[in-house]
Amino acid sequence: MDKIRLMVASLALAVCISNPALAENEKPIREIIAAIEYGWENGDGEPFSRHFLNYEGARYFESGGGNEGLEDLIVNHVEPEKEALEYLELDFSNVVIHFEKDFAWATADTEVKGKVRSSGREFDNTGRQTFLFRWVDDSWMVVHTHSSSRARR
Repeated sequence: MDKIRLMVASLALAVCISNPALAENEKPIREIIAAIEYGWENGDGEPFSRHFLNYEGARYFESGGGNEGLEDLIVNHVEPEKEALEYLELDFSNVVIHFEKDFAWATADTEVKGKVRSSGREFDNTGRQTFLFRWVDDSWMVVHTHSSSRARR
């Protein structure tokens, strides 16, 4: 009887280890969040193309505004900011990740600083960020984001 219990426990452990969605492995999600941070700071759409699920109806929200679809996010938001801003510094901290089968979500505190090239106006905002993920073809993909920030108090 003990051998059977040991075999069942070993099998359950092997399944969890072989599937990050079941093992609740945070590392891939933290790496995606770091890549997104890099993409925003550098006006680089590649991390978004690689880690965001491109599907009809995708929406991404930021401080009351929104982008409809991945192409809209990259072409009309991420990439133009490289030219519109002299610099952009983004920091996601206090990241908390939750898992539920093939779905995960992460919340984070945000700090965003930058300088608008055309006006010279500088901003220093803090806020919150939410990322929603889905396990697709053996990897986590971002399916939605929502960001909100305001001037640092």
